[in-house]
Amino acid sequence: MANFNLYVASCVLLLALSWRTATGHPLPALRTEECEQCSLLFKSLLLNITELLKGDVLCFGITSEKVVVRSKADTLLACAPPLTQNSNCMMQRNSSFSERECLKNIMEDLAYYEAAIKSYLKSQLRSPAEEEARLSPTLTIIESLKNCSRMQNENNSSEVTAQMWGSDTYSNREQMCKMMRGFHVRAITINRAMGYISSGDHRK
Repeated sequence: MANFNLYVASCVLLLALSWRTATGHPLPALRTEECEQCSLLFKSLLLNITELLKGDVLCFGITSEKVVVRSKADTLLACAPPLTQNSNCMMQRNSSFSERECLKNIMEDLAYYEAAIKSYLKSQLRSPAEEEARLSPTLTIIESLKNCSRMQNENNSSEVTAQMWGSDTYSNREQMCKMMRGFHVRAITINRAMGYISSGDHRK
């Protein structure tokens, strides 16, 4: 088990180190100003989620440390750099980087989490006013991100996410806390991807 954990950790490190050096074929891309605007907004999103999880509202009294990523988007793979020589990491792929595919999956993520948060705020809540105050800024940033990108998401996640919540406020909040932890992990991946796209390395 220890060897497996070391292997996974090594892959994560290699992925991070390879992010700036991977290359791909030129594809239709966001304009420079769009990249800069979106990158700043994604940084704001990551900071927002980080502060949200540090607070004493959403995850208050939640003993589980579980992280849940329910979005069906394949962002981790779509936004990973191409496979480097002598690498066996599963998080890299044996194909060129596609900016369009990466952005498409990012938009699917945003659509899913936006729908999940909106449906959660309509469910049974322990502290409706406090939870809405904490989550509304996240929705505002997501909306701005949807406007700054030319990529449009066609998937409707509203019906799926609406089925996640029940009548027990603790269970709802526990699920939301776990999901936002997953969103935090995904936001880190997205920020790395946007940094790579902004660098233009994949178009060299």
